[in-house]
Amino acid sequence: MSAEVNAPVKQAAPKEALFSKKNRKALFDPLDDNNPVSVQVLGICSALAVTVQVKPAIIMTLGVVFVTAFSNLIIASIRDRIPGRIRIIVQLVVVATLVTLVDQVLKAYMYDVSKKLSVFVGLIITNCIVMGRLEAYAMSQKPWPSFLDGIGNGLGYGLILIAVSIVREIFGSGTLLGFKVIPQFLYDMGYVNNGLMMLPPAALFIIGCIIWWQRSRNPKLINVS
Repeated sequence: MSAEVNAPVKQAAPKEALFSKKNRKALFDPLDDNNPVSVQVLGICSALAVTVQVKPAIIMTLGVVFVTAFSNLIIASIRDRIPGRIRIIVQLVVVATLVTLVDQVLKAYMYDVSKKLSVFVGLIITNCIVMGRLEAYAMSQKPWPSFLDGIGNGLGYGLILIAVSIVREIFGSGTLLGFKVIPQFLYDMGYVNNGLMMLPPAALFIIGCIIWWQRSRNPKLINVS
């Protein structure tokens, strides 16, 4: 009689769907309930500086989305091989490489926008949102959810930038994406563009209004921060 004992068959864990509830939460929460600018109050400096016009705000948004998404993806892919004592250095190297890539592409193909964005493209490396997501999410999650989290937080940041820039460009310059939107007859009747909208404090006022509006319609955000 055979003494062979059948080993228990280990059941493989069910594969998580690409857009499971958890992954959708990582992607969409930063657009509203966990917005990095209006809820977490991060990335405010660049939001004040690059929102005079809509076009630079859109380009900045694309740059931040690219950096947050791919830095999250890379760090999450190699997180088990990163020694804890040098993890910040590794994260900075990855982010700096991606930021340099964005900066060089802008200088090569969109030089005028690159000049308007000035040092703020290079300063993406110090953006609290980028480093915060690496530490808080990518270092403990799988690559795909981390990639979605990076896209969501980049878009959440960009959503506020674009909203602020629309208000500032319309009331500060009378244009939207360079096209005139304030009718000439209003200027003939004495309307003048609001010079305050061209200054950084205007962005602070608008962001304050967005934060007030967002929290007044969503009571669960009142106790956040």
